[in-house]
Amino acid sequence: MRIASLQGEVPSARDRHSDEELLSRACAGDAEAFRVIFDRQAPGVRRFLGDLLRDDAAADEGTQETFVRAHQRLPTIEEPGKLQGWLFGIARMVSFEHLRRKRRDALPAAPVDEPVQVDRAPSPEALLLSAESDRVLDGALANLAEERRAALLMRIDHGLGYGEIASAMGWPLQKVKNEIHRARLQLRVSLAGYLDEGAR
Repeated sequence: MRIASLQGEVPSARDRHSDEELLSRACAGDAEAFRVIFDRQAPGVRRFLGDLLRDDAAADEGTQETFVRAHQRLPTIEEPGKLQGWLFGIARMVSFEHLRRKRRDALPAAPVDEPVQVDRAPSPEALLLSAESDRVLDGALANLAEERRAALLMRIDHGLGYGEIASAMGWPLQKVKNEIHRARLQLRVSLAGYLDEGAR
């Protein structure tokens, strides 16, 4: 929603067009229509990528890449009413490509036969800090499989329906429900120790 409409002003004609109408016009080559789609959808895509990548610069770059790909693929959208889910599907692929490149570039310099030691357990003192709760949640989310985390974030952070998530992920509807349920259970288990300590 634009600030003008929050202040009681009449929204401009640009704001009154539905996503479906804008999508139709953008497919016909209307650059202004695509700009409006970008203005409406980019903040949500950026937040989604920020949640997945946890790197502001990468999320900004990923948002731009998502919309470049979306513009190239406009004629391929099958359900114009599910524009946000379609964009999140593209963003998900952009994020996975970024994470794969990052992992590939971060291969350890140690010989292959030597295990790399990573200490993932925060100290009990650090867990007592109030700011640590965000880090604990981020860590628990990071332990979810990438696709499971993406589906959960689409649901809880971005309010997408199960059908939109299914479309974005390329999964059957029941798999979406199962994965989100499993993600929630996994988070409960991951956070149980932290929550128990906080209750004491």
